Amino acid sequence: MPDGRLPEGAEKVRAVRTMFDTIAPRYDLVNRIMTFRLDTRWRRRAIRTLALPAGSTVIDLASGTGDLCVDLRRVGIRPISFDLSFGMLSADRSGEPRVQSDILRLPLPDASVDGATCGFALRNLVDLRSFFDELARVVKPGGRIALLDVGIPHNPVIRFGNNIYFGKVVPRIGALLSDGPAYRYLPKSVAYLPPRDELLASLRAAGFADAVHEQLSGGLTQLLTGTRNR
Repeated sequence: MPDGRLPEGAEKVRAVRTMFDTIAPRYDLVNRIMTFRLDTRWRRRAIRTLALPAGSTVIDLASGTGDLCVDLRRVGIRPISFDLSFGMLSADRSGEPRVQSDILRLPLPDASVDGATCGFALRNLVDLRSFFDELARVVKPGGRIALLDVGIPHNPVIRFGNNIYFGKVVPRIGALLSDGPAYRYLPKSVAYLPPRDELLASLRAAGFADAVHEQLSGGLTQLLTGTRNR
């Protein structure tokens, strides 16, 4: 994405995979610095809201280096990691089973898992509605999902500060510690995300009738949760 465009379709898939292969070695370091370690709090909140019992099998989609898998295992849940990027899977530190896969076409039978998580990857997908349909296909009736991504704060003061930090500071941190083009893409990629009402409508239409949207940390992050219709 060197020309500043936001790619679409197959070009987006290739660009996202290449980008994450590139930034995998220092991904965790940059995340901790640029979020002031709030990312750890957001993930744990997502798992609490998932509210599944110990022993449940949960797929972590676009799993990256395995942060969510580590937290899932900590509460007794059995995670399986799926990611398109081989670089990210190679940097996985969770020790859990992992699969390289396009998460829009999961190599899983229907109604085969108790739940699914996804951390900060919705904006990187080519087709969110297809993703929600795929979640509904593989999650058992009564199973739960928890999806995190960056947000757009409703409070104008917080939104103004976040725009400066996310748009100006984060790319400089990324360029200093990792890969400049990748972290210049990050603030722009928020444009891929539909408004929350549209996200909720798509999730409910896919089969998560009780889908809920929450703003975390004043809207810096958004959390979508839902239960698969019985």
